[in-house]
Amino acid sequence: MLSLAVAASQFLFATNTEAHALPQVPFLPRGEKKVLQCFMEKEEWDNRTSPVEFLLLALCNVPKLQMPLFLLSLITYMGTMFVNILIVVLLVADQHLHTPMLVFLGNFSSVQMCCTSRILPRLLASLLSRDRALSAQGCMTQLFFFGSFAGTECYLLATTSSDRYLAICQPLLYASLMNRKLCLQLVAGSWLAGLLMSTIVTRLFFKSQCCGPNASDHFFCDFAPLLELACSDSTMLRLVTFIICFLDVVFPFVFTLASYICIIAAILRIPATTGRQKAFSTCSSHLIVVTLFYGTLIVV
Repeated sequence: MLSLAVAASQFLFATNTEAHALPQVPFLPRGEKKVLQCFMEKEEWDNRTSPVEFLLLALCNVPKLQMPLFLLSLITYMGTMFVNILIVVLLVADQHLHTPMLVFLGNFSSVQMCCTSRILPRLLASLLSRDRALSAQGCMTQLFFFGSFAGTECYLLATTSSDRYLAICQPLLYASLMNRKLCLQLVAGSWLAGLLMSTIVTRLFFKSQCCGPNASDHFFCDFAPLLELACSDSTMLRLVTFIICFLDVVFPFVFTLASYICIIAAILRIPATTGRQKAFSTCSSHLIVVTLFYGTLIVV
């Protein structure tokens, strides 16, 4: 760490030079040279005022883990895509699987593929090439699609919980209420709601000014890290985003939670043990997905 501090001080004294080359410090370890290079790039970005590009610095200070992180991210990406593509293909190929519950599941898998493809490929390229720069248009595009897909996931989980509520709490009315038309309307509404909410936020964010620095300690263009880079008044943007987050995340979560409270209460009223187990098995997989999704979202 002492050698890193000495090298950093040499760099600060050399900022008047035209080229920001890495100081030739013979005793500086190879890994710490990469760390210093990362902070040199950030210093260079801090001196710019045009938001033409953004520099994503996350994972930049762990050069020894770049290749292990690349392999881990690649395996995660390939596994996620393979499983979700397999689910979608099976649901499309088999006509007997075109039930409302599985239609919601197929759309949820599609959203997972889209959301993952908007983040991990860029991260993989960054880990492999060490190129941290991302254009402003590319950053706004990533922000838009990530917000849209995340909102769609929340609404799809809420619609699936309503489907399970009708199937368990109103079994005699389920076939007439949850028909094909309503199922398609709920799916289309989930996609449109996520698209609309993300469009509003991205449009307002695009109008805000980013005077620099354009460096973010994150590995993709998320709302909160980008908001820290804005130098204009962001009161309206924060207020609108708060309202949209309530409609896009909190409301679907409360709806899903209320549905499962009613479902669990209905299951507990079933006298036979086998009946309770059968009823719970129809919604256990969805309940696990809801727990994992909202659990990680709350932590973030």
